[in-house]
Amino acid sequence: MPRPHILITKRVFPETIALLEPHAELDYVANDDGLTTDELVESARGKQVILSQITDRLSREVLAKLTDVKLIAQIAVGYDNIDVPAATEAGILVSNTPGVLTDTTADLAFALLLAAARRIAEGHQYIHAGKWTRWTIDLMMGHDIHHRTLGVWGMGRIGQAVARRGLGFSMRVLYHNRTRLAPEIERELNAEYVTQDRLLAESDFISVHVPLSEKTRHLIGERELRMMKKDAILVNTARGPIVDEPMLARALREKWIAAAGIDVFEHEPTVHPDLLACENAVLAPHVGSASVATRTRMTVMAAENAIAMIAGKRPPNLVNP
Repeated sequence: MPRPHILITKRVFPETIALLEPHAELDYVANDDGLTTDELVESARGKQVILSQITDRLSREVLAKLTDVKLIAQIAVGYDNIDVPAATEAGILVSNTPGVLTDTTADLAFALLLAAARRIAEGHQYIHAGKWTRWTIDLMMGHDIHHRTLGVWGMGRIGQAVARRGLGFSMRVLYHNRTRLAPEIERELNAEYVTQDRLLAESDFISVHVPLSEKTRHLIGERELRMMKKDAILVNTARGPIVDEPMLARALREKWIAAAGIDVFEHEPTVHPDLLACENAVLAPHVGSASVATRTRMTVMAAENAIAMIAGKRPPNLVNP
């Protein structure tokens, strides 16, 4: 019986390759450039599984050409780069890597919150530029985190993990979500369910954790930014297009809000030049899940999804069951 074939579209970790090799023949693109769309379609011929990353654009048109593929095993929790309804119509399973990156991403969200509030990045640059020549009473004054109000927009796994971290700083927690949490979870998190507008108006810090969809694209634009407090701080570790990037830059420049901590961008890896010019924006290059343990586990989990499918079993993390 011929061995199944797997296409790995970009460099992954050695543990992932070692796990897959006993189960399938591997077509491994062992670099960080990956494949163009045409190259991906050509390379997928005769492959039953694709191990994909968020930079692989798997549109309806591309999926229609993947006639041999039975599973796309995404190395991420998000899968907005894949047209899942089109994959379902084509009979292609799609899996992701949920859960494993929850706490790591929540750590990064809170790190951005802290850095923006206490002006860590500005202070770092200030010292390296040789500008620190004396101590003054108002040098690099920022904003307290403790006993302030944390607004969590999107209360899934990561949003809840961020709320738990807020409790450690004695923060009041407000949240908005498509569906209200169970009462026992609200009690555990000491979280109050509120409308979008109340979240915007009352929160000192707003951390965004909604998935990207047509409904959430530019969810936060001029209206929302103007509703926020003048000393509020916005944190986005979800997806870049959720926030209107040029409008955020304007809000920071014109002091509608105090600062922002941003890990994701609308046209990655390009960042809007107006946002780059904002000293009150702490920017990170989409590293929410980038710890050694978590990124390794993500690639291994994707491999486990692939192995399950090859063995005729249901992959454990299907998004289109």
